[in-house]
Amino acid sequence: MSEYGLSVGSAEIGSAGPIAFGPDGILFLADNAAAKIFAVDVADPGEKSEAEPFDLENVDERVGSFLGCEADDVIIRDMAVHPSSHNVYLSVQRGHGDAGQSVLVRIDRIDGTVAQIALSDVPVAVVTIADAPAEDDERLDITLPQGDEGEELEIRGHKIRILRRPIRTSTVTDMAYVDGSLLVAGLSNEEFSSKLRRIPFPFTDDVADNSLEIFHVSHGKWETAAPIRTFVPYDGGRSILASYTCTPVVHFPLSDLTPGTKTVGRTVAELGAMNQPLDMVSFFQGGEEHLLVANSRHGLVKISCRDIDAQEPLTEPQEPVGVPRETEDLKGITRLANLSEGHVLALQVDGDRRHLRTLKTASL
Repeated sequence: MSEYGLSVGSAEIGSAGPIAFGPDGILFLADNAAAKIFAVDVADPGEKSEAEPFDLENVDERVGSFLGCEADDVIIRDMAVHPSSHNVYLSVQRGHGDAGQSVLVRIDRIDGTVAQIALSDVPVAVVTIADAPAEDDERLDITLPQGDEGEELEIRGHKIRILRRPIRTSTVTDMAYVDGSLLVAGLSNEEFSSKLRRIPFPFTDDVADNSLEIFHVSHGKWETAAPIRTFVPYDGGRSILASYTCTPVVHFPLSDLTPGTKTVGRTVAELGAMNQPLDMVSFFQGGEEHLLVANSRHGLVKISCRDIDAQEPLTEPQEPVGVPRETEDLKGITRLANLSEGHVLALQVDGDRRHLRTLKTASL
C-alpha cells in the first residue's frame, strides 16, 4: 500500500461518519470530531467473486449482539460494499449523543457474521480538513433525524423532528472516490460555509474546493450555508447530483469548477418540504443511466440522467417540479450502495428493526 502513501499506524476515530471505498479496497473514513479523513487498508478476508443478491434480517440486532449492546443503541451512520469481496461495511455509533462510540464493522456476505475492523497497527494515511468549522463555532446545522433524537415541531399541521448540532459535526456529510480524487461534501469555517472539496489520493495538501450556492425551491431563496446531505457522481464522474434538506436536487458539473471560487449549482428538482435525502446511487438500465434517491418522507425516487441534463434551472418558489421522477413503493430505506451492475444493496427500516435488502435494478 506504499504506492498510496499508507504506512502502519492508527486511525483513532472520534465520531462515526461517512465511509467510501477507493482503489484496491482502501476505505475512507470521515471523523468530524477531529476534522480528519482516514484512508485504511481494511485487509478484507473475502475472496474476489461475483456479487450475488444478499439479504440479511435484523442487522441492528446482530451488530448490537456482537458489540454487547441493545439494537436501539446501534446507530448506522453509513454503509459501503467492498468492491471485490462484496462484504458490507458499516460505520456505526454505539450509544447515543456525545457518549456514543465509533465502531467500524464488517458483515460477511456469505454467512452474515459480524466482525469489528481493527484500526490500530494497520496501513493508514490521514488528511486534515484545514477549513473545518472550529470546535467553538456557535453556528448550528439543522437536520431531520432518523429516530427520536432532537425536538418535535408542528409545521403546517405536520409533526416533524429536528436536530440542532454544531456545524463542525457536518464538516463531512458525504464522500465518493472518482478517478484519483476523493470528493468531499460538507461545511467550512467560511461565511459561505457549504463546500465541495476535491482531495487528491494519495493524500496531499493540494486540495481544490468550492463554496456552493443553490436555489432552494421550497424556501424560495438562494442559500450558501446549507450543506449537501448526500451526492452521487454520474456521467463517468464528470458531474455530481446532490441533494439537500427539504429537498432540492442540484446538478454540479465537475469539469466547470474553478478551485477557490463560489459555484452556483443548477437546481433540477424539488422532492418536497419536510423531507431529508438519505443516500443516492447511480445504475444503468436499458443502456441509460439512472439515479436512486432514498429519502425520509417518500418511497425510493428514480430519476433519469437524460432528464437531468435537459432540465432548465429552477429559480422561482413553486410547487415541487423539475425533472420527471418515479417513486418506487419502497419506503424506510436509509442507505444505498451498489452491489453489482444489476443489483443495489439497501438498508431498510421495517418496524423497529433494520434489514439488508438486495434490489434488482431491472425491476425498478
